[in-house]
Amino acid sequence: MNKRENTTSLKSQYIHLCGEELELLPQKAIFWPAQNCLLIADVHFGKVNHFRKSGIGIPHDAGLQNEIALAELFELVEAERVIFLGDLFHSVYNDSWEKFGQLMNTYPSIKFELIRGNHDILQDQQYEKFNLTVFEELILGPFLLTHEPIEEENVKGYNLAGHIHPGVALSGKGKQYTKVACFYFGVYGGILPAFGKFTGTAKMKIKKKDRVFVVADGEVLEV
Repeated sequence: MNKRENTTSLKSQYIHLCGEELELLPQKAIFWPAQNCLLIADVHFGKVNHFRKSGIGIPHDAGLQNEIALAELFELVEAERVIFLGDLFHSVYNDSWEKFGQLMNTYPSIKFELIRGNHDILQDQQYEKFNLTVFEELILGPFLLTHEPIEEENVKGYNLAGHIHPGVALSGKGKQYTKVACFYFGVYGGILPAFGKFTGTAKMKIKKKDRVFVVADGEVLEV
C-alpha cells in the first residue's frame, strides 16, 4: 500500500495501453502498477552545475529542485523499481553526480535502472558505483523502453521513450497562449515529459489518433 491512498493532492490520469494500466502522474512520470515501477524521462541531473561552470548565471540552489522532486516522488509512490528513460545526468561528471548517488543510496529497496540517453556519457564505473544498471534499450512486458522515440511500428513492442521534452500550446483568456509539458501517445509509441526543472519543452505535432495529456497546475488533463 502506498501513501497516495491517504492524500488528495495527486491528480493523475490513467491510460490503458497493450492491456496494461499506466498512471500518468502530475510529477511528469508514469507509475505502472502491475510492475510496481516508475518510469521517468530526462531528469538532466547536474545541468545547473554544468551551466554555472560555463558562466551562465543560475542560482546555486536551483540544482536542489530535481533532487527534492525525486525524493518526494519516491516517498509518495513507494515503487520497487525506477527506470530512467535516458538523460539522467547532464553531460560530463560534476559533484552533482555524487549527490544523486547519495539520493539513490537513501532508497536501498528500490532497483534503479537507466536506458542510456545521448547525455549519459559518464564512464561505466560511475554507474556501477551506485548499483545503477544501464541498458541501451529494455523490453518489459508489451513495451519497448528507449531514450529516443521510434517513429514506426516495431516487433519488440509499443515504444515508451523520452528525449523530445514534449509540450503543447494552450490558449487562455485574451487569446494568450502558454506552452505546457505533456504526455504524448501515438499509434506506435508514447513520449514522456521531461522530469527535469530546467529542460524546456518542444511543441508536438498532434495527429488525429494521438492522445495527449497535459500537466498543468498540479493536474494531468487529457486535451
